Amino acid sequence: MEIVYGPVSSWRLGRSLGVDLICQKGKVCPFDCTYCSLGRTTELTTERRVFVPTERVARDLGEAMKKVEADVVTFSGTGEPTLSLNLGEAIKVAKEISGLPVAVLTNSSLMNREDVRRDLAQADVVVGELDAPNEEIFKRINRPYEEIRLADMIEGMKKFRAGFNGKFSLEVMCAPENKDFSKEIAAIARTIRPDEVQINAPLRSSPVRPLTPEELNAIKKDFKGMNARSVYETKKVEVKKVVGPRKLRQLKRPKARKAGR
Repeated sequence: MEIVYGPVSSWRLGRSLGVDLICQKGKVCPFDCTYCSLGRTTELTTERRVFVPTERVARDLGEAMKKVEADVVTFSGTGEPTLSLNLGEAIKVAKEISGLPVAVLTNSSLMNREDVRRDLAQADVVVGELDAPNEEIFKRINRPYEEIRLADMIEGMKKFRAGFNGKFSLEVMCAPENKDFSKEIAAIARTIRPDEVQINAPLRSSPVRPLTPEELNAIKKDFKGMNARSVYETKKVEVKKVVGPRKLRQLKRPKARKAGR
């Protein structure tokens, strides 16, 4: 299966060349989020293991860099990147081979673990996630592995932010189920102190209705003073050539996008 894909036109990161450290036919994740464009989670787990050898990441990324131009290398794909036991090692290799900043998109489910925070600290940019104000909404929207608690996730993000030298952004995926709780979510976000808040909506194929620009603008007001921006406030980044077309189709990401990553 293809490890490296893109670059895609990312509203958050520019021309983003993806690396899938999970690389499975189904989705492997500690969450089974209602809005996920990949559909239901096929393996709900918190077990960290090596899915893709670091040597293959190095080889495939090196080949891709000869063919495409990108602004950033981003670890994302068919599951939660922090489940990969060699994440820290792969980030270091990606920096060496690409010469580009490295970002990780994580749902923050394992950020309460010291080994995960240590691996994530190797990145230049980390985008965490906070979709709920309490355990009830958390279980309803993110449908986590039974041992995961929202309070532990929040504490993990606080610890990570306090010791991280790079840019830490916090994504809030807004959907009908949590849109009326934006004030409470914003209050929690202020305790985490991210560098940026990304107000997002499920614009790719999803079982959940994406909120309108007007709805997201109303939510954004609750994050005043937190350097918040909405997915709808974006400019299209041109992507001329891509690698990993099968992976792009699997992830439902077109070659060039106006918004949505």
